[in-house]
Amino acid sequence: MKKTLLVLAAALAATGLAQAQDTLAKVKESGSITMGVRESSGVLSYTLGGAKYVGYHIAICEKAIENIEKAVGKKLTVKYQPVTSQNRIPLVQNGTVDLECGSTTNNATRQKDVSFANTTFVEEVRMAVKASSPIKSVADLKDKTVATTTGTTSVQTLRKHKRAESVEFKEVFGKDHADSFLLVDSGRADVFVMDGSLLAGLIARSKNPADFKIVGEVLSVEPIAIMVRKDDEGLLKIVNATIAGMVKSGEINQLYDKWFLQPTPPTGAKVGLPMSDTLKDTLKNPNNRPMEDYAKKI
Repeated sequence: MKKTLLVLAAALAATGLAQAQDTLAKVKESGSITMGVRESSGVLSYTLGGAKYVGYHIAICEKAIENIEKAVGKKLTVKYQPVTSQNRIPLVQNGTVDLECGSTTNNATRQKDVSFANTTFVEEVRMAVKASSPIKSVADLKDKTVATTTGTTSVQTLRKHKRAESVEFKEVFGKDHADSFLLVDSGRADVFVMDGSLLAGLIARSKNPADFKIVGEVLSVEPIAIMVRKDDEGLLKIVNATIAGMVKSGEINQLYDKWFLQPTPPTGAKVGLPMSDTLKDTLKNPNNRPMEDYAKKI
């Protein structure tokens, strides 16, 4: 009986691995590929309405899909699947999404469930408040209400920060980043803790950007990357080669400039976030190290 169970377990494991590594065959057979996209992840991934999605990570994924088409020898229909912080990993795992092109942090826990391409953006987690707020640092959060997005790790990061050890605050949850930002805008929360670029993007596209500001210490440095199914080496190879090619040609710098330093659709809002030295170094030395490795350096 024990031997039978071991054989069955091995067979199931092998089947799972085969499925995980078969994305290229899957898209070739189906003639379509599905991108996981976010509706309000700053300028990394957001919607213009309807089925139109744009952003820095969307553009990188679209470039990767061009190379996937070359690999499978056919033009693919690109489908866009909106994902949330809660469902993005399950939808990659179960095969609904082939490439998750949003704003997912690569960390050691998630690496057990999915695989990440090489890092294409490095975030610094900060706090957004109203311009009139007296909050300037983590120490000012005592008895305040902190907004975060369901399924993200930002408040966990905040609670682990050494300056927050004796600070008691209340949490409220938004269903997505736009909803979390609205909690601050409407006065239901005092602060929104999230990736700096997302905060900057939300502020830039708000009705009155001057009504908000980003404050406080850098709570963590997090590598953001495109996500695929676990051990999907064939797909990862193409995505990583695409990123390497864009770095070599300078296209990724042009793409960064387009989305972070120039006016963006639909309103012409400008994020105004220059490329960090950490991201410059990461692009020169490609890797998919988890955020725990970055934490050792700050």
